[in-house]
Amino acid sequence: MLALFWRLAGPEMANEIESTSKFLSFVLRHQPHAIGLKLDGEGWADVQDLIVLSKSDGRNLTLELIEEVVATSDKKRFAFSNDRTKIRASQGHSVSIELGLKPIEPPDVLYHGTATRFLDSIKEKGLISGSRRHVHLSAELATAVDVGRRHGKPTVLTIKSFEMHRTGHEFFLSDNGVWLTLSVPVEVLIFEAL
Repeated sequence: MLALFWRLAGPEMANEIESTSKFLSFVLRHQPHAIGLKLDGEGWADVQDLIVLSKSDGRNLTLELIEEVVATSDKKRFAFSNDRTKIRASQGHSVSIELGLKPIEPPDVLYHGTATRFLDSIKEKGLISGSRRHVHLSAELATAVDVGRRHGKPTVLTIKSFEMHRTGHEFFLSDNGVWLTLSVPVEVLIFEAL
């Protein structure tokens, strides 16, 4: 019912939801210290602390607005604890946290969407996490294409993930369905044009 209310509220509310989602990504993934927020070892932040501390950034967060962002995020970027007193980003952190995910066996292949301008570097180094803690992979080709579009002219790399797994690489599946691994060597990448 709440989700329907926000959607009927018009473009102003849609902009507020998008802006809040970007703010939550910033403080829950990358710079909690920017507002004085503390994350525990698994990336959880107290929701009430988040609401109070967000005022220092000029934001008027409410529990209802945060709930709407969590509920309507198409990529399920955020999750509440079972008692809804804590919130965290599902993946994509550059801060040191441990999501508590257990290694699992991946499917035969996974996909990574990127922009064509990064291909030379990838052909040289493979996929590396860069400022993030993990390389993000998808089980769905269409999802990888969408990710690639966000970075420029898209291309999708196919990863021989089960082959990687057999040779000792660990894979994790985040709460929002994103596959994670520390790096992907060049030898298991298939470069194909879209």
